[in-house]
Amino acid sequence: MTQAGPSRRTGRDPDADRHHGFTLIELLVVLVVIALGAALVSLAMPDNDRRALTRDAERLAALLEAARAQSRATGVPVRWQVTASGFVFEGLPAGAATRPHAWLDARTRALGSKTVWLGPDPIIAAQAIVLQQAGMQSPPVHVATDGLRPFAVSSPP
Repeated sequence: MTQAGPSRRTGRDPDADRHHGFTLIELLVVLVVIALGAALVSLAMPDNDRRALTRDAERLAALLEAARAQSRATGVPVRWQVTASGFVFEGLPAGAATRPHAWLDARTRALGSKTVWLGPDPIIAAQAIVLQQAGMQSPPVHVATDGLRPFAVSSPP
């Protein structure tokens, strides 16, 4: 049985020789793990500008497809065109006048003065619209069709 308390020879407590706290290596390892975790979290966070541009592009693709279907159903050609405040669908019946005509994000712009014809033929010419956010460095997004398939969102090559 061992005796607790000061040793007879040295007069010191043997438990006092044990390490208290962390070594420098242990602290450095913990700091590296925290730094790696923070880096991974920052890389995984979505880019809000890119998400807003993609949301506008997906919405535009859906609007173009709806206008294309309406053009085929009515037999009337429909034209999509860029305006100063957004875009406009021309040729739709009067009941479709409530169709959206502005971007969800005020910074979204269609590059160039593009006009897109949406029908009434089932096969239209291959067409693309390039969207980018004004004043942002994010790459543009394309909303395109090959004329047979529906409009879809893609990033440029």
